[in-house]
Amino acid sequence: MKRILKRTLYILIIISIFVTSMGCTTNRDIENPNVESSISKIPERIISLAPSNTEILFALGLGDKIVGVTSFCDYPEEALEKEKVGDYSSINLERIIELEPDLVVNYGGGDKEANHRLKEAGIQVIGYLPESIDEIIEAIESIGKITGTQDRAEEVIAEILQKRDEIVEKVKDTEKKRVFYEIWHEPLQGAGSGSFMDSLIQLANGDNIAKDAKGEYPLYDIEQLIERDPEVYLTSADMPEKTIESIKARPGYSEITAIKEEQIYILDANVTSRPGPRIMEALELVAKAIHPEVFE
Repeated sequence: MKRILKRTLYILIIISIFVTSMGCTTNRDIENPNVESSISKIPERIISLAPSNTEILFALGLGDKIVGVTSFCDYPEEALEKEKVGDYSSINLERIIELEPDLVVNYGGGDKEANHRLKEAGIQVIGYLPESIDEIIEAIESIGKITGTQDRAEEVIAEILQKRDEIVEKVKDTEKKRVFYEIWHEPLQGAGSGSFMDSLIQLANGDNIAKDAKGEYPLYDIEQLIERDPEVYLTSADMPEKTIESIKARPGYSEITAIKEEQIYILDANVTSRPGPRIMEALELVAKAIHPEVFE
């Protein structure tokens, strides 16, 4: 049981959309929620402590200003060349301070004690925890203001909205299909109402069978799954042993329509789980899985 809980925690942390304990504020400075007005000058040295924020910074053309990232910041390729100052479980606070950043961008509120030490060292700390497309846009807009890249931020946002509208237009006349998105399988956990993936399923004209379950990421037993009978089964490639064949072989799954008709899709977790500028790639992956016929 401890192994399962530890592995589940690991997945919840590295897949940023699944962390809910930090709250739903899209940006905040612990002592000053008006983060844009609290920063007196444009930062020249930035550290990002979340893959989604790293992607936003690169999308805004700030790659040269990034001096540190986490070991999970692997996109774009240039992020791999940046110094690693943390992983899913901890950050190297001493090294962060040694790098003398002007700005540290957390995932959500971050660690209170670490934030305090960084601020004592004269480093501005902000955080973003977007849980929807609108909040992603707010985060991009906010980072653009802070970093003096408002024009590029507007371009990125316009591209996101244009792509969203194109995909929604493609699927609008399709017949809704029952969809289940698996976050974790032991115990089975789905994406409920208000979750990041729930919003993507809705935009893709799918009917999320877990939408009325309790919580954004509810536990979901096999009896419920069989009763709701999804026509499309989605999950992410979060571990090597998860394959279409291993999903089909699970006890009771042979009764599910999606399994019978081989409508099982294992999506790229780095795309579908990061609330950043590639969010429309995630929507397109989901839409193509639910309604492949309109993308042929």
